[in-house]
Amino acid sequence: MTSRTTLVGLYAVIDVDDLDRAIGFYTAAFGLRVARTFGGKAVELLDGPIPIHLVYKRTASTPTPLSPNAKTTRDYMRHWTPVHLDFVVDDVDGAVARAVAAGARLEGEIETHDWGRIAVLADPFGHGLCVLQHVGRGYDEIKD
Repeated sequence: MTSRTTLVGLYAVIDVDDLDRAIGFYTAAFGLRVARTFGGKAVELLDGPIPIHLVYKRTASTPTPLSPNAKTTRDYMRHWTPVHLDFVVDDVDGAVARAVAAGARLEGEIETHDWGRIAVLADPFGHGLCVLQHVGRGYDEIKD
């Protein structure tokens, strides 16, 4: 018999090399607030649907756990990853303007789809993120 683990929480964790700059960006761009600090090395941001933890990790440090065969270190240049955050808002134009003013880079035009509008950005630490606004039934507008 296989046992199941009960999920009791979920955090988004974002590594950054400048905690104060990251706090400034995410609070200004998305209206989040600092709820807790963890020994000067991390903070918890709230007022979104899940807590976001900003964690200080210096440039060129090794990710943990590091596979014995991996030859990777952190850098905060623009990088791509299949895992990213989508910030769902009620006004994509306003949210993009705030994010850009706070230090994000808009990486193309805001696109319109049957389900809504989306903008692809990079935060000041090279992490990709999307800002999107649903219309109608949101993703349920997509026809199979």
